[in-house]
Amino acid sequence: MAALKPVGINTVLSTSTGVTTTSAISQQSDAIRVVAEGAGVFVAIGTNPSPTNENYYVSQNEPETITIGPITSQRVVGITTGSTTIIDFPEGTGCPFAIGDAVTLTVNGQSDYDFTHKILTDVNTTSNVGGYYNTRVTIDHDSSTGNPATFTAPYAELRKSIKVAVKTNSGTGTAFIQQVQDS
Repeated sequence: MAALKPVGINTVLSTSTGVTTTSAISQQSDAIRVVAEGAGVFVAIGTNPSPTNENYYVSQNEPETITIGPITSQRVVGITTGSTTIIDFPEGTGCPFAIGDAVTLTVNGQSDYDFTHKILTDVNTTSNVGGYYNTRVTIDHDSSTGNPATFTAPYAELRKSIKVAVKTNSGTGTAFIQQVQDS
């Protein structure tokens, strides 16, 4: 058995015959550990997951570690607010995200820009448009009000976020969801 290091916070979901979903989780690891107590659960992971009986099954009291793919994040050097939000990455770095990914923005020192679990709708790699050589992404987030006039934060980061949803057919119980790393 591998030793696991917890990453982030543990999320506890009460299960029933319906679906229970976590709030957005900022991805900081490539694996999620799921422990089901009281009843086994079907697990779906993604932008807005909806588990069915065809999804990954975690049996009662048998912990499972499920890969969630590579950690994706990128430093942010510019933010353009509006009915959608445009994020600029450092020149020459590219974009680790795909259209349709959910992302979370954290801006140190200017938290009015922060948002959680919004959908990336476009990746623009066209060079020298309006003097920009950076990769720019468009996020489906209305940032037209409530933000500082100028982005001046010392550091900002865009990171992929996910949700985990569980479903059981056999009664109530509890599912524990935790990002982990092999140590």
